[in-house]
Amino acid sequence: MPAREPDVALLTHYRRDLHRIPEVGFDLPQTISYVRQVLEGLVDDAAGHGGKLRIGSPSKSCVCALFDAGSAYATAVRADMDALPVAERSGVSFASEHAGRMHACGHDGHMALALGLANWLALHPDRMSRSVLLVFEPAEETTGGARCVIESGVLARCGVDRIFGFHLWPDLPKGSIASRPGALLAASNEVNIEIAGRASHIAKAELGADALEAAARVLLASYDYVRKLQKTEPCLLKFGRMQAGRVRNQIAAASRLEGSLRSFSETVRDHSEDELRCIASQQAEALGCSAQTDFSEGYPPVINDAALFGLATEALPELSELARPLLISDDFAWYQRKTPGVFLLLGTGTGIPLHSDEFRFDESVLSAGLSAYQRLVCLP
Repeated sequence: MPAREPDVALLTHYRRDLHRIPEVGFDLPQTISYVRQVLEGLVDDAAGHGGKLRIGSPSKSCVCALFDAGSAYATAVRADMDALPVAERSGVSFASEHAGRMHACGHDGHMALALGLANWLALHPDRMSRSVLLVFEPAEETTGGARCVIESGVLARCGVDRIFGFHLWPDLPKGSIASRPGALLAASNEVNIEIAGRASHIAKAELGADALEAAARVLLASYDYVRKLQKTEPCLLKFGRMQAGRVRNQIAAASRLEGSLRSFSETVRDHSEDELRCIASQQAEALGCSAQTDFSEGYPPVINDAALFGLATEALPELSELARPLLISDDFAWYQRKTPGVFLLLGTGTGIPLHSDEFRFDESVLSAGLSAYQRLVCLP
């Protein structure tokens, strides 16, 4: 398809095509094929308008498109491509054709925005004062595909010194754009606590070491610690799963707690991990048990660069500033460790939660996101 001035109809076309073919993780053959086909259809148009478009795959399941303005530095725009292992119940006419998979987090909208921007850049290379790199990233929902993109060196090779990204956000008014300087989204670290005790019949409980009671004490003591910490900085710890024991009349020999820690600074995260390890060990040992506490590396916090955020607010007078950061996470944080970046939220106004099997939105909101991208990539 040749380049055309992007409008709601084109953005809707892209979004719905992609919504029908959700794929997960790095296994994205149909999605990659669709994205590449659209981009390759723009190469001649870009050349015909005096521009240069190069398309490549710098890392596993990643597609990049460089609109080369011959500048020393480039602006990057990130769009995540993967979907979720969710069976769709949205009722839309363009529902998922892949059983058990769904674009339930809006990544189809994110890709539609980037493809719309690609059309615009192909037709208007004269508007560019610097090169623009579009990054179509895999595995945001699973292992953090951003790290693979960064490790490929593509950002450095293209001279990227700033990056922007959008996430659809159901809790904001339809078509509104919001963000904040500094901490926007939380670091996410999974927590697993294994407690080893000693089994005995409950009639002779004194001969056992109750791993179930120890787990309960660890949970409550950990929550008490985090509630106190929340008075100084936003953070969250919740355990969603606890396993223990075999039968009702035997002291549990082992238990396991599984949860998630959310924080907005590496200092708080590191301190919390140390404290929670101590709490688990102390509570377990008080009952003759032992505890092993492990944390996943997870995603760092999304921290918007203050200077770049200032530039963004000049380009986007409609940008509203959130009063406080949010406790969700996103691997966009990895890009911000490499180069200044600003992550933005685009309101859908539906209130339907992300990751819901009923997630849907009106594609007209994408026009606001595209307009913002057009102005951001034209910043000098």
